[in-house]
Amino acid sequence: MWRFQRTLIDIIRRVLSNPGGVIGFALVAIIVGTAAFAPWISPYDPNQLSVANRFAGPSAQHWLGTDQLGRDLLSRNIYGTRVAIIVAISVISVALIVGVALGTISAYIKGAAERVILVAFDSVSSFPSVILALAAVAVLGSALPVIIFIIAVSLIPHFGRVARAQVLSIQNEPFVEAELILGASQSRILTFHIFPNILAPLIVIASLDIPIVIAIEASMSFLGLGLKPPLASWGGLLQDGYQNMSTTVVPVLVSSSALAIATLAFTMFGEALRHAIDPRSDSEVRNV
Repeated sequence: MWRFQRTLIDIIRRVLSNPGGVIGFALVAIIVGTAAFAPWISPYDPNQLSVANRFAGPSAQHWLGTDQLGRDLLSRNIYGTRVAIIVAISVISVALIVGVALGTISAYIKGAAERVILVAFDSVSSFPSVILALAAVAVLGSALPVIIFIIAVSLIPHFGRVARAQVLSIQNEPFVEAELILGASQSRILTFHIFPNILAPLIVIASLDIPIVIAIEASMSFLGLGLKPPLASWGGLLQDGYQNMSTTVVPVLVSSSALAIATLAFTMFGEALRHAIDPRSDSEVRNV
């Protein structure tokens, strides 16, 4: 446990030694904090209607103005942050767990099971994530669990292939062969040697995939196939603003800025985390 804490502290220090990492870490902390404390920091109920104040401009009462139904834009974007983070964390967790499990199985079990898993990975990967998600939602519906499941399925091959490659590489390491000679079980080798050594690259991939998940969910909501009103999501807010651009552009600017900042924040943090975990990546880039 102490060794893990020392490693984690060292990684955080490396991330914060990078200017981009500092900015990314700060923005991610603000975004996650906003999502976690949305009910307490939101000035209004995001679904509270006030038709008399529709399309009100920024003011002391409504800092970012109101939408076409008089709902406070700041409150709706705060709750949109919560939706984006919940979807992203849920999708990444499901895709990571299932992908690592299938990738490990395909590396250990040769024959029919391996071929079936690899064919499934290729089949899912042959469709762009957004197209696959839109097609599945059109058939299954747009409930939040369905959206999480569909986007997660589209990302499982990504994690599965990385996990499989890492397991195949580590299987041939001398310390694994020594454990086998000493009579260690496969479950012990997986728990104490394989998984700890493949975790770092998978965490980096997960952090870099978060903005992708946020963008997919926003795209689906913008096209009307994502989360349904009155639930606030950045894609839905963009769609509402787009339909009323002839009246005001504030809703579009606010929601698109929130989406852009979140994407930039997680991308910068993910890149800094990648360099912190694998410093060799910097030298590899410079040598290209």
